[in-house]
Amino acid sequence: MGSKLTKYLVEFSKFKLTRPISDKLRIAEIIAVILTGLGKFIVMDYLGWRLQYVIIAILFWATYISYRYKKDKQVLKDWGFRRDNFFSVLKMVLPFIIVSVITCVTIGYFQNTINLTWHILPILITYPIWGTIQQFLTIGIVAGNLKTFNSYTFKTPTVILMTAILFSVVHYPSVWLMLGTFILALFYGYVYLKSKNVYVLGIIHGWLGALFYYTVLNQDPFEEVFLKVFH
Repeated sequence: MGSKLTKYLVEFSKFKLTRPISDKLRIAEIIAVILTGLGKFIVMDYLGWRLQYVIIAILFWATYISYRYKKDKQVLKDWGFRRDNFFSVLKMVLPFIIVSVITCVTIGYFQNTINLTWHILPILITYPIWGTIQQFLTIGIVAGNLKTFNSYTFKTPTVILMTAILFSVVHYPSVWLMLGTFILALFYGYVYLKSKNVYVLGIIHGWLGALFYYTVLNQDPFEEVFLKVFH
C-alpha cells in the first residue's frame, strides 16, 4: 500500500512540475513557423539554396525541441513524438497511403511524367527526416497550438482548414504541390488531432513526397539538391 501511494505521489509531483503553456508562447511559436515558411521563398526559391535551407531549418527546430524538452519532459508526447500508438496510427493512414500511391502513378502515367530512377532511394531515406520536421511545424505547432488556445476556442474543422491553407501556400508556386499538400494537410490534421503521432505522419510525408516528385512532377530532387551542391 505504501509503495503504491509513493508511486502515485511521484507521478503527481511530475505532473505538477509541467507548467501550462501561455497563449503568448503559442503565438510566438506559430509566428516562428510562419517566418520559417517565408524563409523558404527567399533562401530556397530565390537564392536556390535548397539543401542549406533544409539543414538550417532542421537544426534550428531541433535545438528548440531540445530546449523545450529540458523545460518540460512531457512536451515531446504532447507534440506527437511518441511510439506507443505508432502502429495504430499507421493502420489508420494505410488506406490513404494506398490511394495516394495509386493516384500519383496514375497521374504520372497519363502525364507521361514518371521518372523513377535509383535516385529515389536516397530521397526515400533522407526525406522522411525533413517530412517529420514539416509535420511537427504544421500540425504539431500550428494545429496543436490553435486547438489548445486558452483565451479562444477554434473548432476542429477551422483548425484543420487553416493549417492546410498555410501548408499549401508555403509550396507556392507549384500548383501540383499546393494541391497535393493541401489534401495531405487536411487528412493529416484530422489524424493528428485525433491520435497525435508526428513520426508516422512525417515518415509517410517523406515517402509520398518522394514518389510525388518522381511521378507527378517529373523532377529529381537528388540531382537538383545533392548533385548540384557537391558538383
